[in-house]
Amino acid sequence: MRKIVGLAVVTAALMVSACNTIEGAGKDVSSAGKTVAKTADDAK
Repeated sequence: MRKIVGLAVVTAALMVSACNTIEGAGKDVSSAGKTVAKTADDAK
């Protein structure tokens, strides 16, 4: 039973950290997209 609880805690911790990582990556991609769009608008 201890192993199952320990595994559940580790799995939950990994899931939470993955969400933060994915959110950060999404913000980076969004920022890059905005920069490209601004550069394209400036080139018009």
